[in-house]
This record gives sequence, structure tokens and C-alpha cells, in this order.
Amino acid sequence: MNLIGKAALITGSTSGIGRAAAERLAHDGAAVIISGRDPERGAEVVAQIVAEGGQARFVAADLGNFEDVKRLAKEAADVDILVNNAGIFPGGPTDQLDEADFDATFAVNVKAPFFLTAAIAPNMVAKGAGAIISISTMAATIGMSGLSAYGASKAALEALTRAWTAEYGPGGVRGNVVAPGPTRTPASAAMGEMFDALASTLPAGRGASPAEIAAAVAFLASDDASFVYGAILPADGGRVAV
Repeated sequence: MNLIGKAALITGSTSGIGRAAAERLAHDGAAVIISGRDPERGAEVVAQIVAEGGQARFVAADLGNFEDVKRLAKEAADVDILVNNAGIFPGGPTDQLDEADFDATFAVNVKAPFFLTAAIAPNMVAKGAGAIISISTMAATIGMSGLSAYGASKAALEALTRAWTAEYGPGGVRGNVVAPGPTRTPASAAMGEMFDALASTLPAGRGASPAEIAAAVAFLASDDASFVYGAILPADGGRVAV
């Protein structure tokens, strides 16, 4: 993929899928903005990208804090690529999820992408081009016990992407979604054997690496996807297909 001359913001990019996406977009030539809550991890990602010849800088932001969302939007107002990756996923039965966790899930997974896009997409339209890629989950399509709020928040993000396609697509802005299945990240490591059990149910028979999800992001960010608008791209080893 050729992203030379492009600038990209990847939220939640100090680890996992977000970090892999930032590294891949930088490898493909984009100048990337790394965003997350931990400056130390952010500096590590920036150093890694720069050591490999890429361009990167870090902007600290907690997307559960709306003031941070607005500040990040100003810092990244002129990017050509926005990757709405940051997310939280409290698990457990619906009747055991408290209001604070529910509100936090929708603040980070829905409200933050909404207002980042609201601030950045019009600037993309003014330039006549742009790519907005949001990271969803297979749990937005299939019912998964213990992931009601998380799945609902990501289904909302997919609905927003369809709306953004209608609003900003005529201005040359392509909004699309990557919906991963089980992916081996520091967060999923806490699942232990449950991760392997879930991954074994996929037609692929295994979980994904973050780099495999990042490859899908890079495709949608590139001109190779120039006619792809409003798509939900499952990167889930075939789970939603069967």
C-alpha cells in the first residue's frame, strides 16, 4: 500500500490492534499520530516507528473524557486517515453491568468516534478525499453472552459508518469498518484458555494476530479501496459467515 504524503490518526494505538495499525500505516508511508492514555507506551511506539524510518508523534488522550476528545480533534484536524480504534469492553451478564461501566463503554466506543469524525470529516470533504476506518467486532453481528453492551456499542459504530457514508461519501470521504474476531493482544491475554476455546470455533481454527487486522485497515486506508464505501469487512476467521 502507498500512503506517502498522508497523515493518519489512530486512536488507542499504544498496544494491540491500534499499535499494529499505526505501525503498518507508518510502514506504508503515512505520518501517524499515536494516541492513548499512557505517555510512556506512546513514546515507545513512536520510537519504534521512527527507528524503522517512519514518521510518528504521540498525543495523550483519554477518550472517556470529552475535553480530551475535543483537544485530540483539534490536534488531528487535518489528517487524511482516521482510525477509530480505541475501545473498552466490560464483560459479564447484562444484569451485572453497572451504569458507570455502561456509560463508559458508550463514551469511548460511540461518543468519541462520533465527535472525532464530526470534527475531522468536514476537513476531508474540503480536500475532496479521506478515509475513516472504525474497528468493530464480530459481537456487533452475532449475539455473544456477556458482551451485550460492548456488542451494542460497536453495532452503533457500524450504523454511524453507514450514516457517514451517506453524509460524507459524496465529498470523497470513504467510511468503512473492520470487524475483527478473537485477536491475540495484551487485553485478550487475560482471557487465558477461554481465548483458545473461542478461537477454535472459527472456521480458520485460530485467533488473529494484530498485524492481520492491521492489514485490513491498511487496505481500506489506501487507494486500492477507492471504490469501497460503507463496507463492514469481517476479519474474524469466518465466524460471522457460518
